[in-house]
Amino acid sequence: MSTLTQLVDDLKAGRLRVVDLTQPLGPETPVIGLPPIFAASPGVTISVISKYDDRGPAWYWNTLTFGEHTGTHFDAPVHWVTGKDLRDNSCDTIPARRFVGPACVIDVARDVDANPDFLLTPARIETWEAEHARIPPGAWVLLRTGWSRRRDASQFLNVASDGPHSPGFDASASKMLANDRDVLGVGVETIGTDAGQAATFDPPFPNHSIMHGAGKFGLASLCNLDQLPPTGAVVIAAPLKIVGGSGSPLRVIAITP
Repeated sequence: MSTLTQLVDDLKAGRLRVVDLTQPLGPETPVIGLPPIFAASPGVTISVISKYDDRGPAWYWNTLTFGEHTGTHFDAPVHWVTGKDLRDNSCDTIPARRFVGPACVIDVARDVDANPDFLLTPARIETWEAEHARIPPGAWVLLRTGWSRRRDASQFLNVASDGPHSPGFDASASKMLANDRDVLGVGVETIGTDAGQAATFDPPFPNHSIMHGAGKFGLASLCNLDQLPPTGAVVIAAPLKIVGGSGSPLRVIAITP
């Protein structure tokens, strides 16, 4: 029996299940805020073209307006200046095989409950690896923080007088994952793959800078990571094939025992 036939049989029999790691995308979806000197990304607007009416009596469809990096979304290398000159760096040129990989889920939810500015470090990665084995090349590393439990937009963005506060990656951890572990990319439950205070880091927004400079990807605003085991799941995260696209909302799914 082939691997694909076995996969279909296991899904039908319930030995494997599909977990949706995607937040709903709509007008209430939170959008990242930037200082006023920078251009802002719009929120989601859904406008009806026709809905079984005189504009189209038998069909319903909409016009959608949103930024590429809205809701559960994909970050391509061209999204950041460090990745702008790489080959196959945009949504339409990345080989499709690179959207699929094993998931390594690092659970730091308790740490984040105690400290919303928690940063993943190489030492914490090595502690995880001591229990679950070394992160393999081509893996999606997913940071489970519990942040997706924050349903209120203000709590999700968590903006204070000194800017947003949310967990992320220490620069040394991003370097370790991108260079030493050769991952596909990282995924987070927060609005972006850098910590809320990352604008003040050196360099600013280190995870974006390091990951995309190494040709790696980012997944943001994930959910249901608590339904995945530390290892053993496979994640499929395929963005829209936008010509020259720096990113895209997408439906992220995991196949897991």
